[in-house]
Order: sequence, then C-alpha cells, then structure tokens
Amino acid sequence: MPNARFKSLLHLHFLVFIWGFTSILGALMNKSPFEIVWFRVVIASSLIAVYFLFFKRKLFKVPLKALVYFALGGLLISVHWILFFHAIKISSVSVTLSVLSSASLMTSFLEPLFYKRKIRIYEVFFGAFVVIGLSVIFKAEQDSSIGIYVALLSTLLSVLFTLLNGKLIEYYQATSISFYQLLSGSFFLSIWLIFILDIPTDFFVLKGYDPLWIFLLASFCTAYAFIASVEIMKQISPYTIMISLNMEPVYAILFSIYIFGEKEIMSVNFYLGVLIILISVLGNGIYKARKLKKTN
Repeated sequence: MPNARFKSLLHLHFLVFIWGFTSILGALMNKSPFEIVWFRVVIASSLIAVYFLFFKRKLFKVPLKALVYFALGGLLISVHWILFFHAIKISSVSVTLSVLSSASLMTSFLEPLFYKRKIRIYEVFFGAFVVIGLSVIFKAEQDSSIGIYVALLSTLLSVLFTLLNGKLIEYYQATSISFYQLLSGSFFLSIWLIFILDIPTDFFVLKGYDPLWIFLLASFCTAYAFIASVEIMKQISPYTIMISLNMEPVYAILFSIYIFGEKEIMSVNFYLGVLIILISVLGNGIYKARKLKKTN
C-alpha cells in the first residue's frame, strides 16, 4: 500500500506540472474565459466518450442518483475554470496561481466537515503559512486586487469540487466520474450560452495557434489529467492534493516568465510570498513522511 501511495504522489506531482502549463495555455488563447472553458469541456467529454465507445462501454452505466452528484461536480469545476481564466486575464498567471495556494488552508477546515473527522492542527499550521505568503503577495500586487478576489472564489470552488470527488471515488470509477462531470459542464455552459448569452459571431473562429492550444488543453490537460486526478484520490487525501497544488505557481511562474517575459516579472515581495508558500508545501510533506514512518 505505501508503494501504491508513493506512485500516486509521483503521479500527482506530474499532474501539478501539467496544470501549471494549463494557465499558460489560457493566457495564450485569443478567447474569453467562457469560450475557453466551453471548448475545454465539450472536446474533453467527447474524447472520453469516444474512448468509452471503443474500449469501455460499461463505464457509461452509472446509477441514476449518481448523476446528480456528477452534475454538481461538473457545475463546480466549470465555474471554477471560468473564474480561473478570468483572473488570469485581468491580473496575471503568477498572481492567480499564487492565490490558488490558499486551497490548502480552506481544505484543512472543510475536509473535516466532509469526512467527519477532527481538524488536524498541523494542517492548519502549514495552511497558516500559506495565508502569510498570500498576504505578502496581496500587499505587493495591490493593483491586481480584483484578480486576487476572483482567484480566491475560484479556489473555493476547486476545494469543494475536490472534496466532492474524494467521496465519489469511494463508490464509482474515476473515468465515469470524470466523463459525466465534464459532460454536465458542457450541458450547463451550452444552456447558458444559448439562452442567456448572445452567441458571438466569432465564437467558433479560432485564430493563430488557438486550435493547437485548445486541443492540448482539452486532451492532455483535461481528459487525461482529470481522470488521473480522480483516480489517485484512492490513495491520497484531498488535503495532500491541495497542499501539493501549491507547487503549481512555481512551475507556472517559470513558464510564464520564459514565455511572456517582463509582463510576468513581479516585485521582490511577491517572490517572498511565493517562497513562504513553497516552504509550507515542503514542511507538510516532510512532516507527513516522518509521521507515516513512525506508524510503520
């Protein structure tokens, strides 16, 4: 079991690396956040459906009552992604992803409610370091305050989504969960597009490298990563996933500075805040590893 958990942790950090690149794809696209997410969920759910049709038809079958929870998950993740890309558009990749690090603190309080266990003091302790890091970032980037608030709301939805999936994976296949959540997201966004929004005339017009960016986002960064992230929850708790996600800003900031140059270079205090967050990630990992070693 420890070996399976170690493999899941390695897989998780590979997924975090992929998610770090996701934000770059969103910043590169000449599309609105809603359009990006619509293409993302529609193409990703279609790819998984094709896979099911040819190789795993039995995974289409799920209990009717489960569809309600899948639909809720699809709504949560779709709105999360829209807010996420919106925060990137109005602030920057670096600021948005740094704020997402607050997920670990949110999870340290919400996970005990979902799983009916006591609050773990060490989780709150390391989560508090994240808040300190965030406060340093906030003071350093006050011009991006609206983007920070949008990113915080996006983070809360991400935490709720992860906690929901932590329950669902106990009863259903990861691929089925992912497919119906993405399909639900496609349904909700399409209904919103048709009945609430005026469909832009250039909605289906993809400029430059947009077709490539959208395909990478929908296939590798969504269809594959989505299923894999749910699957590893058999071995890893939501809190560990959220604290590990704090590494995403590190990867994304390196990507963004290389791709976007000076636009993504922040103040010294910003990087100090990111460093504090990084220390909390490493501290949590070291503490849990030692604790696990003592129990074995």
